[in-house]
Amino acid sequence: MKSDINIKKLKEFAGQSVTLNGWVYNKRSGGKVRFIILRDGTGLLQCVLFKGNVSEDVFERFNLLNQESSVQVTGNVKVEERAPGGVELDVTDFSIIGNSENYPITPKEHGIEFLIDHRHLWIRSKRQMAILRIRHRIVKAIRDFFDERDFTLFDPPIITPNACEGTSTLFETEYFDLGKAYLTQSGQLYAEAGALALGKVYTFGPTFRAEKSKTRRHLTEFWMVEPEMAFYDLNDDMDLAEEFLEYIVQTVLKDMQTELAALERDVTKLQKVRRPFPRISYTDAVEILRKKGVDFEWGNDFGAADETLISEDYDQPVLVHRYPSEVKAFYMKRDPDNPKVALAVDVLAPEGYGEIIGGSQREDDYDLLLKRIKEHDLPVEFFDWYLDLRKYGSVPHAGFGLGLERTVSWICGLEHLREAIPFPRMIYRNTP
Repeated sequence: MKSDINIKKLKEFAGQSVTLNGWVYNKRSGGKVRFIILRDGTGLLQCVLFKGNVSEDVFERFNLLNQESSVQVTGNVKVEERAPGGVELDVTDFSIIGNSENYPITPKEHGIEFLIDHRHLWIRSKRQMAILRIRHRIVKAIRDFFDERDFTLFDPPIITPNACEGTSTLFETEYFDLGKAYLTQSGQLYAEAGALALGKVYTFGPTFRAEKSKTRRHLTEFWMVEPEMAFYDLNDDMDLAEEFLEYIVQTVLKDMQTELAALERDVTKLQKVRRPFPRISYTDAVEILRKKGVDFEWGNDFGAADETLISEDYDQPVLVHRYPSEVKAFYMKRDPDNPKVALAVDVLAPEGYGEIIGGSQREDDYDLLLKRIKEHDLPVEFFDWYLDLRKYGSVPHAGFGLGLERTVSWICGLEHLREAIPFPRMIYRNTP
């Protein structure tokens, strides 16, 4: 059954006879010729059955095929530049491995709830396969970026005894005889320990937010990549974030042209994602909102609609820095020149996709950090280890977190995050 040849590589075998395994994406008939559109996970291929080239039994076997039947097909690879991938298969034989009766997702239109209910099958569609392949490439680009810059992958725990930013949006569980534990909101606090050991680290894994939000920008389970760097300040942090985003976007543009075309993505917008990106202060951003007629009070945090209004003036990601201290997390360092603001930055994607990166310079002073923990009514005993990082060789350090699904959604031009992850989890859905 095993075949080392796939559709993506097929052009290398032009003029040769090959055997492929896959599924029937579609089929059609035309007199003495019949067509199978085969998919194998790497692409789509037109397989042509000419009545004179195959036995009568093979030709009639075509009638037994249904959408998503699994098959093994043998034939000769023929160059056909009009075909996807530049080749098609002149079939000499095929066999049915597993039939598919009454496949529920047909070429007609289906409602989104029906499609999400059948997500395990929906991911076989051309659009969803393109999205998931782009997601895969983004993940590889993320790892390549940090590996090439001497970062060390640092794996934080998923079960934690405390919150990074308060307990209001945490999934809670009982942890044996030790009381309550939580699914992680972020690996950042642990990454700080890693950075003070290894210099430059990044975490990459699932995170969980029990935020009761139904917007198109929210999932309860999503993936975050969080670099943390010793001896970095806010400006260094912003420089890295710019370089990182440019690298990801340009890599996808270079390597995923077929998938972007399948999504009908306007790539001219992505081509503009080149450094340097615009940088504005929070105060400047407030002025932008006020000029657009929004009665926004300085000191409030931006909502999704505010982020869209701010970013619509730019065709690149925009870095908004120095937020009011009161709306940011306890571990963010205050600006020595203006303690009312934190040395924090959010990166807003263009085209209305909102925040994709949030970061800051971390508070490196023991006494100030302890004071903030108490001000936020957090249990000091759970942060003893975190405070130790400020007792034993503290240094300026900074980092940020990038939401993978928001990045996939922006690069693919999706309307909702639910298509950017294989099986989305939202406040009203935890199946399939």
